[in-house]
Amino acid sequence: MKTLLRLLLKSQHQRNRSGPDQTDKGMTLVELLVGSIMAFLIITPMLAFVVDMLNTDRREQVKANTEQDIQAAVDFIAEDLSQAIYIYDNNPDITRTPNNTPTGIPALVAGKFIAPEPNETPILVFWKRELIENSMPLKASDQPDSCTTLADANTCNDTYVLALVAYYQVSGSPGIWCQPSGGPGDPCPTHIVRYQIKDGLRNPILTDIDPLKNYFTGVSDAQKRSDAFNPVFDISKPTENVTIPDKPWERKDVLVNYIDHSSPGPTVPDCTTALGNPTIQRGVTTEPIPEDRLKIVGATNSFYACVDTQRNIARVSIRGNSLRRIQTDKADYEAKKAAYFPTASVQVQGLGARGQ
Repeated sequence: MKTLLRLLLKSQHQRNRSGPDQTDKGMTLVELLVGSIMAFLIITPMLAFVVDMLNTDRREQVKANTEQDIQAAVDFIAEDLSQAIYIYDNNPDITRTPNNTPTGIPALVAGKFIAPEPNETPILVFWKRELIENSMPLKASDQPDSCTTLADANTCNDTYVLALVAYYQVSGSPGIWCQPSGGPGDPCPTHIVRYQIKDGLRNPILTDIDPLKNYFTGVSDAQKRSDAFNPVFDISKPTENVTIPDKPWERKDVLVNYIDHSSPGPTVPDCTTALGNPTIQRGVTTEPIPEDRLKIVGATNSFYACVDTQRNIARVSIRGNSLRRIQTDKADYEAKKAAYFPTASVQVQGLGARGQ
């Protein structure tokens, strides 16, 4: 009996001593180190995967934005060209540079026009009809400003005037408008701007020898002749008296940004094939139009036009650069990254021959 009681007391005493020891026991330094290493090995690949997914999503988003911008620009140009009555090709008899280098599009020298800035290259230039609604009074005694006050809207008609439209590619711009902004070695991509000048409302009953005296006097700003528009211009002679020298092209709009600035970029298809091997009549001889006359391209081939003046047809192509929206380095064109340089093209035939 004493022996049994002694064993029970001893057992109870050991349980009381082992309880606090188990409660106070913690992780050793080795266990903590092993756990940290295992967590690092698991979490690091997961973080890398998440970062890669975020970067991929960002690239896809800017790619989609660039595709939409390029397509919208092409659609706008197509709508503009649909009203064209004369499209300038790369005729070597016309100049488009300040030093009169024969490179094609008319220049603001000797009655023609040049790029307003040295870094602006004209690519697509054409004459179109510009609609001015409810502006031409039916009575000779009325002025256009009365069309907004006359009770009977049928006393004024819509009318068309000539407008000269020019799309320029602007390169070498400082890194201020694009984000992320680059340094001297990482300029912003090129962008496309649109210039336009137009004729004003002419009074059909006036035939003064001075063409400036044949315009209506009571007109709004939208009905006035642009300062650079030459009132003696004749659409049947589209390379003569195109503009008034030294007069500004007051209307300038940025059409689209982030046009690829890679040089040279991918190869540009032949305009001869794209336009169906166009020809020109010289006397009794029919000759093919040379490629260098059909194609108009700037320092980079990301914006170019193929123009068949004889048939009043133009094919326009634009290539964007989506990578430059998120990075400044290695944003040049590469074949393996062609998906990030979306291209859109359109071919349009204008209204018809001059005078129609």
